Amino acid sequence: MRLPRRLLTPPPAAVRRASSGSAGAVSFVPACSTTDRRSVERLQDFVSRASRLFVISGAGLSTESGIPDYRSEGVGLYARTDRRPMQHAEFVRSAKSRQRYWARNFVGWPQFSSRQPNSAHEALRKWEQRGKLHWLVTQNVDALHSKTGHERLTELHGCAHRVLCLGCGDISPRTELQTRFVALNPDWRAQTGEVAPDGDVFIEDELVLNFRVPSCENCGGVLKPEVTFFGDTVNKGTVQFVHDRLGESDAVLVVGSSLQVYSGYRFLLAAGDRKMPVAIVNIGSTRADHLAELKVIGRCAEVLSVMRPL
Repeated sequence: MRLPRRLLTPPPAAVRRASSGSAGAVSFVPACSTTDRRSVERLQDFVSRASRLFVISGAGLSTESGIPDYRSEGVGLYARTDRRPMQHAEFVRSAKSRQRYWARNFVGWPQFSSRQPNSAHEALRKWEQRGKLHWLVTQNVDALHSKTGHERLTELHGCAHRVLCLGCGDISPRTELQTRFVALNPDWRAQTGEVAPDGDVFIEDELVLNFRVPSCENCGGVLKPEVTFFGDTVNKGTVQFVHDRLGESDAVLVVGSSLQVYSGYRFLLAAGDRKMPVAIVNIGSTRADHLAELKVIGRCAEVLSVMRPL
């Protein structure tokens, strides 16, 4: 049965918030000095002037909850290892690649799925509750915004907490698939290596050979996380929906994203065409710095959590 997406995300009531300085989280956050007070005050003024704020969030928001990203200087996946993320074409055409992907994902899932929102997620949720935040678009697939209780939310690249059948289109909870993995692989064990983004860990290829991957229970089709892998494109209907929400907004705030991926950057280009005011909170440089009237360099949780109630 194809379930409504909202039923497949963790219920907000069960959430325990994580602070930006929680154990295990800091190692994935790039080095950054404390944000100066004047920059926070300018951001406060920017957000206060907006009545329908459009927010784009990225991996820099989730690193403070202990989830690594790809591009952060010194601590991102590309800096820590020569491994690269799964490509869409490789996953679709190769059963061995799917076996390797799911084995790694199976090992990493308990830790990945247990990560909790931090104070930046909570601040954005409060803005939504007070009518300040008109729409939130996240490039993250970790469900942390859903765990916080966001309702005006588009998960641009999907969500790793959902599984899609490439045959019949059925969507099911990732937690159910974990149970099926355990049943099919009762004696399978693997030593883990580097932690990777998007819910997996690195393990040696030879350990994967005996890992069994289930098929769709409805049609026997191939199962894939309901996320946009590298090399794939975001659904056109989703892109248009986000453009419509942007058109209803009066200011744009980027939080924790370098915007190197065009799927998110396109909305900054559209905002520039509309002459919309743009502010960015991020530790490093971004692809849209030239479009911003305000750039605040700092950790997302540190910056957003100290802002006065709006």
